[in-house]
Amino acid sequence: SYVVTTMTGQSRKWMVLVATIWIQAFTGTNFDFSDYSSSLKSLLNISQIKLNYLATANDMGKVFGWSSGLALTRLPLSVVIFIASAMGLLGYGLQWLAIKNLISLPYYLFFLLSLLSGCSICWFNTVCFVLCIRNFPVNRPLALSLTVSFNGVSAALYTLAANSIDPSSDSLYLLLNALVPLLTSLAALIPILLQPPLDSLSRSADAASRNSVIFLVLNILAIFTGIYLLLFASSTSDEATSRIYFGGAIFLLVSPLCIPGTIYARGWFHNAIHSSFQVEGSGFILVHVDDLELHKELLSRQNSTLNLSNGDDHDLLGENGSVHGGQRAKTSDVGCDKVLGQDQLAMLGEEHTAAEVVQRVDFWLYYIAYFCGGTIGLVYSNNLGQIAQSLGLGSSISTLVTLYSSFSFFGRLLSAVPDYIRNKFYFARTGWLAIGLFPTPVAFILLAVSDSEAALKVSTALIGLSSGFIFAAAVAVTSELFGPNSVSVNHNILITNIPIGSLLYGFLAAAIYDANAYLVTGDFMGDTLMCMGRKCYFWTFVWWGGMSVLGLASSVLLFLRTKHAYDHFERHRSRILAQSLVS
Repeated sequence: SYVVTTMTGQSRKWMVLVATIWIQAFTGTNFDFSDYSSSLKSLLNISQIKLNYLATANDMGKVFGWSSGLALTRLPLSVVIFIASAMGLLGYGLQWLAIKNLISLPYYLFFLLSLLSGCSICWFNTVCFVLCIRNFPVNRPLALSLTVSFNGVSAALYTLAANSIDPSSDSLYLLLNALVPLLTSLAALIPILLQPPLDSLSRSADAASRNSVIFLVLNILAIFTGIYLLLFASSTSDEATSRIYFGGAIFLLVSPLCIPGTIYARGWFHNAIHSSFQVEGSGFILVHVDDLELHKELLSRQNSTLNLSNGDDHDLLGENGSVHGGQRAKTSDVGCDKVLGQDQLAMLGEEHTAAEVVQRVDFWLYYIAYFCGGTIGLVYSNNLGQIAQSLGLGSSISTLVTLYSSFSFFGRLLSAVPDYIRNKFYFARTGWLAIGLFPTPVAFILLAVSDSEAALKVSTALIGLSSGFIFAAAVAVTSELFGPNSVSVNHNILITNIPIGSLLYGFLAAAIYDANAYLVTGDFMGDTLMCMGRKCYFWTFVWWGGMSVLGLASSVLLFLRTKHAYDHFERHRSRILAQSLVS
């Protein structure tokens, strides 16, 4: 009876994971803003600066993301997810009614509705984080990285859906943004209500290893899904063909339901995979012994002031297992100058309160790297419609949005690569962060020197890849640098840079655009300001490129300051792993 209960719980948790993938895939509604922004601008007869404020309002919803955590302390998950759906339905639905001239709304209400819509996205994200953490306590990083990645394909999915209904209607995106998350929430409701009890979730090494194999298969399927959307969502085709493509995308999103059941039902398949990954000396081990021990320690030592230890000697980890917390390195191990040696982290995972975080040099280097990297990529995607239109590529907006969305998805998936190859090639995660930032300045340099369609497409792909990597890797970096138990608070402090960056970068782009714009007389929508030519965004690309170089420099400095802490952690992990293999 216990075995049956455990197997039922294991099956249900995979249903929850698939439901979480659906939620993430269909609730990244802020990524398709460029598809309907031009229509919104014409309808409201507003300048580029005012249009930028609407895009900023979408991003400002993240400022109120804390409200979803508060709601979860008082309400069940199923209620919270429908509150999120209701916010999106109201926010996008009223905008759709206005853009179809069914109702009349002033500009400030469009701003508030955009703010409400952005807040709904944060609520959906919080629900997904809670579902992953609750149902995958051992494989939590793999569950989070996989599900968060699917948020990057939302724009591509909505493009396919819109093309299968009416390719000529930009306002259709607002209607889909209002209805699809609600329908997705209804589809995900049953798995959420049937979540397995905590005591049925096995935390054994065998179960963790079996789970890691399923995650590997799901990641391979995710890559195939991304390639499929990249090829077909960006293609120009009629409505009938688009419906076939959209049906294929839905099939790929539903297909993960078959994988866990297949693996659990066929024991011989699991044994073959298990043996191939557990050969002594293999460099591909998805679940590490010290990760399991760490998880057990976090569960059993709830009153501990420090739950993650990684010292390389007795100064960090004593023989009795006690941890001497709060210790920080006074000087650099390799005699670096004051900039690198001052106030360095001595260990990974040391818990920091919000007050302590904002006093750390490493946090502000991290903040600048994110502000000048991933956030610029997000603002670029918000302006993609006007950028394409100014270069005479208005008919390619959907293709460009799909390109950004697909490569953002690939970037998010790539953020998990360091964990898969760590036994063969170990590199500090802050170093990977710096590598992930590198394509952004390259892309803006390319945009500044060329106004060709090919340059625009290549740059859009590079920026999507880079920003997707940063968005997905940031949660793990925050957890490692400033403590896993404080990650919800500290990461919310970090992402305050998104609305700030959206406002500042967007205002810069809009001011340059409006300075070069001229009045265009419209037959139905009235007069509107429009800019055509390379001059519309040239200086914007120059400024954004310069800021992204600053972000890259900041990330390199962060890597140099934290490298010793990561090296200590890796040596300690390798020693524990070697001891476990010997025993």
